[in-house]
Amino acid sequence: MTLFLDRDGVINDEIRDGYVLRPDMFHFSEGVLAAMPILANRFERIIVITNQRCIGRGLLTTAGLQEIHTQMLQQIERHGGKIDGIYFCPDVDSNSPCRKPATGMGMQAKHDFPDIDFSTSVMVGNTLSDMQFGKSLGMQTIFIPSTRPETPFPHPLIDQRYQNLLQFAQAVQ
Repeated sequence: MTLFLDRDGVINDEIRDGYVLRPDMFHFSEGVLAAMPILANRFERIIVITNQRCIGRGLLTTAGLQEIHTQMLQQIERHGGKIDGIYFCPDVDSNSPCRKPATGMGMQAKHDFPDIDFSTSVMVGNTLSDMQFGKSLGMQTIFIPSTRPETPFPHPLIDQRYQNLLQFAQAVQ
């Protein structure tokens, strides 16, 4: 089973109307470092899928994003968790085939890890575009209302809703 995670608003605190542009701006959301080892034991693979429009807008370089992700991975691994792959879309155009809710990043992950079975996979995100991404690939969807608590539930795109990643991890352990 593969777990797909959105980054901003799920793994780290999302900056409203802004972007994480440096490692010192990246702050793990509450409970994430405790959740990651639980999830690593439950799922064969953990993949991060993240739209990073800030690159396309010239606010961050790919190297700068890699620096942020290296720090994130080191902290997660230090706490007994893992991430097997990180896929990002730098495109500004909302209609880009790689930008969620389009499925391009999911298909790239499947190309890199051919044994991924979307029908047994789970997508955790904090936006309806994350949920649409998961549903388009046949995944179960988990909504974290970190930045969009007004999103109604039940909702046709949302299978389950948890307050945060730790609450989800505790439910599936």
